[in-house]
Amino acid sequence: MAERLKDKVALIVGAGSVGPGWGNGRACATIFAAQGANVFAADISQEALDPTLDLIRSAGDTVEGQLADVTDSGSVKDLVTACIDRFGRIDVLVNVVGGSRKGGAAELSEEEWARQLDTNLTSVYRTCHEVIPHMIEDGGGSIVNIASTSGIRWTGSAQIAYASSKAAVISFSRVTAVQYAPNRIRANTVVPGQLHTPMVEARLARQRAGGDVETLIAQRQSRIPLPYEGDGRDTAHAALFLASDEARFVTGTEIIVDGGMTARCD
Repeated sequence: MAERLKDKVALIVGAGSVGPGWGNGRACATIFAAQGANVFAADISQEALDPTLDLIRSAGDTVEGQLADVTDSGSVKDLVTACIDRFGRIDVLVNVVGGSRKGGAAELSEEEWARQLDTNLTSVYRTCHEVIPHMIEDGGGSIVNIASTSGIRWTGSAQIAYASSKAAVISFSRVTAVQYAPNRIRANTVVPGQLHTPMVEARLARQRAGGDVETLIAQRQSRIPLPYEGDGRDTAHAALFLASDEARFVTGTEIIVDGGMTARCD
């Protein structure tokens, strides 16, 4: 079905990528634009954002880009203002920003704990805090937050702050969905599993497999019932459904995109 988001304005926060390939944010921005959305793409890094903008523009689709730091309230406020100034409203908000650090409760420093919660959870609060009043004024909208299967189960590595923050994103989405349902605002969460995104090569292999990408990929694939890997496009297609009018009666819930991993009992 073409143009499932025709004429909608989608603010996608975390639309860049740490390397070549399909990260969740780049995939969301590109696929949303291809489906007719006017995309306002934000990232903290111009180097990460530019390839996303180039992909969308080369396809003849509509996108504007802006640098933003989701750990800074002023930067988030400026981002939302810029999107409204450019496109007049925000119909869809997608929060993709996230990052993990290895360590359990005894190993992870308090400073890193706080940094992870700020980046992964408080960032979602900041964008929603700024966007929801506009959605109320405009008669509704769709919020899609990207969490992780780390927020609902053990996924093979102790990353206590990441897991805790992503679990909280799911709860945040549910509470937001119920509170603002009378305003025709829907809020849902996509819960990706161990996808092969650029983050695998750029960061996770160094953290968990001594830099050996193939070893890490094999470890991750061994937990997944489906005999192939997903990538950011799988996350994006789930987000696309939740953002679209096809999901008009879907709110306060999650779509798990993990190849069956969380359904396993081992």
